[in-house]
Amino acid sequence: MGGKIKTSIVVDRDLWEKFKAKIGVERGLRKLSEAIEDIIREDLGDILIASWLEDELSGRKLPSVVKPVKPKVKTDAGVVLRELRDSRT
Repeated sequence: MGGKIKTSIVVDRDLWEKFKAKIGVERGLRKLSEAIEDIIREDLGDILIASWLEDELSGRKLPSVVKPVKPKVKTDAGVVLRELRDSRT
């Protein structure tokens, strides 16, 4: 991540006051910027993960063929599901 910037935003006053009060109780008012960064990261999580994967996988050749793998244990999903449903009643 890069450095920090200072910015201005326009937010509903009541909403902002409620947010500040909540963060003040949970983290302290000095952590308000950190709370906003966390919310932005959470919202952009898929973009950050995709960016990280691109960096990690750059230059690597991914397999073009996926080989099926047989289960090690024979399981009948229908039987297991029926047992789970019957155990609830």
